Amino acid sequence: MGSFSPIHLLILLLIVVLVFGTGKLRNMGKDLGGAIKGFKDGIKDGSDPAAPAAANQKVEDATRTAAQTIDVAAREKGGS
Repeated sequence: MGSFSPIHLLILLLIVVLVFGTGKLRNMGKDLGGAIKGFKDGIKDGSDPAAPAAANQKVEDATRTAAQTIDVAAREKGGS
Protein backbone atom coordinates (compact mmCIF):
# COMPACT_ATOMS: atom_id res chain seq x y z
CA MET A 1 0.00 0.00 0.00
CA GLY A 2 2.96 2.36 0.56
CA SER A 3 4.78 1.74 -2.73
CA PHE A 4 4.42 3.66 -5.98
CA SER A 5 3.80 1.83 -9.22
CA PRO A 6 5.16 3.17 -12.53
CA ILE A 7 1.72 4.53 -13.42
CA HIS A 8 1.71 6.61 -10.21
CA LEU A 9 5.11 8.06 -11.10
CA LEU A 10 3.91 8.94 -14.63
CA ILE A 11 0.84 10.70 -13.23
CA LEU A 12 3.03 12.62 -10.78
CA LEU A 13 5.40 13.62 -13.60
CA LEU A 14 2.46 14.80 -15.72
CA ILE A 15 1.15 16.95 -12.85
CA VAL A 16 4.59 18.51 -12.28
CA VAL A 17 4.93 19.34 -16.00
CA LEU A 18 1.44 20.87 -16.06
CA VAL A 19 2.10 22.99 -12.97
CA PHE A 20 5.59 24.25 -13.80
CA GLY A 21 5.73 23.99 -17.58
CA THR A 22 8.57 22.57 -19.64
CA GLY A 23 10.45 25.87 -19.98
CA LYS A 24 10.63 26.46 -16.26
CA LEU A 25 11.68 22.85 -15.62
CA ARG A 26 14.41 23.20 -18.26
CA ASN A 27 15.70 26.38 -16.62
CA MET A 28 15.68 24.75 -13.18
CA GLY A 29 17.66 21.83 -14.62
CA LYS A 30 20.24 24.18 -16.13
CA ASP A 31 20.55 26.13 -12.88
CA LEU A 32 20.93 22.95 -10.84
CA GLY A 33 23.55 21.58 -13.26
CA GLY A 34 25.50 24.85 -13.15
CA ALA A 35 25.40 24.88 -9.35
CA ILE A 36 26.67 21.31 -9.16
CA LYS A 37 29.45 22.07 -11.67
CA GLY A 38 30.47 25.18 -9.70
CA PHE A 39 30.48 23.19 -6.47
CA LYS A 40 32.69 20.48 -8.01
CA ASP A 41 35.09 23.11 -9.40
CA GLY A 42 35.24 24.79 -6.00
CA ILE A 43 36.02 21.52 -4.27
CA LYS A 44 38.68 20.69 -6.85
CA ASP A 45 40.31 24.15 -6.54
CA GLY A 46 40.24 24.06 -2.75
CA SER A 47 41.85 20.64 -2.46
CA ASP A 48 44.91 21.49 -4.63
CA PRO A 49 47.52 23.09 -2.32
CA ALA A 50 49.99 23.53 -5.20
CA ALA A 51 47.65 25.87 -7.09
CA PRO A 52 49.34 29.13 -8.05
CA ALA A 53 48.36 32.22 -6.10
CA ALA A 54 48.13 34.18 -9.37
CA ALA A 55 44.90 32.36 -10.24
CA ASN A 56 42.99 34.48 -7.70
CA GLN A 57 44.27 37.81 -9.02
CA LYS A 58 42.16 40.10 -11.20
CA VAL A 59 42.76 39.58 -14.93
CA GLU A 60 42.27 42.55 -17.22
CA ASP A 61 40.68 42.26 -20.65
CA ALA A 62 43.58 42.16 -23.09
CA THR A 63 41.35 42.49 -26.13
CA ARG A 64 40.30 46.09 -25.36
CA THR A 65 42.86 48.81 -25.99
CA ALA A 66 42.85 52.35 -24.64
CA ALA A 67 41.57 53.62 -28.00
CA GLN A 68 38.47 51.43 -27.69
CA THR A 69 37.42 52.77 -24.30
CA ILE A 70 33.85 54.03 -24.24
CA ASP A 71 33.06 57.22 -22.33
CA VAL A 72 29.52 57.64 -21.07
CA ALA A 73 28.01 60.86 -19.73
CA ALA A 74 25.19 60.63 -17.22
CA ARG A 75 22.25 62.99 -17.49
CA GLU A 76 20.32 64.25 -14.51
CA LYS A 77 16.59 63.71 -14.52
CA GLY A 78 14.76 67.02 -14.37
CA GLY A 79 12.31 67.52 -11.52
CA SER A 80 8.81 68.88 -11.96
